[in-house]
Amino acid sequence: MIEDIKKDAQERMKKSLESLETALKKVRTGRAHPSLLDTITISYYGSDTPLSQVANISVEEGRTLVVSPFDKSLIQDVERAIMTSDLGLNPSTAGTVIRLPLPPLTEETRRDLVKVVRSEAEHAKVAIRNIRRDANGDFKDLLKEKEISEDEARHGEEQIQQLTDRMVAEVDKMLKTKEEELMTV
Repeated sequence: MIEDIKKDAQERMKKSLESLETALKKVRTGRAHPSLLDTITISYYGSDTPLSQVANISVEEGRTLVVSPFDKSLIQDVERAIMTSDLGLNPSTAGTVIRLPLPPLTEETRRDLVKVVRSEAEHAKVAIRNIRRDANGDFKDLLKEKEISEDEARHGEEQIQQLTDRMVAEVDKMLKTKEEELMTV
């Protein structure tokens, strides 16, 4: 039972890390990267389809993304989806290709993005701590029902705390990397 609780907590904490990683990818750093467009979906044959599945996305000259839809009739839809996204990009269409120039980030914009990144990291830490609280609550419930001893419960809580410390350190590492990336001109 103790192992099941630890395994569940570990899986949930890893999902929190993955969620943070996804959120950090959305924050642009001034360099063009195809993952910037991962959140954009296009209505294609009645269902929302990720842009990467209906178009080829590549980087041109470091600061420009090039989107080439496989189906040329989608150009207008792709352009509209990019404009309505919260990425602040202005697409320019040249025949069958859409170019997305990424403007250089100002110092103020960089600072604002660092605040956003820190907020996302703090949300991840809170989620990890909530998972720790849930796991410790499970240990206390098992102890109340006399299914485990006090020593087993204490040992389980210590292991959960070590796991929590590792995951929070990983969040801090991801945050530091992204902050350095953002502040590099």
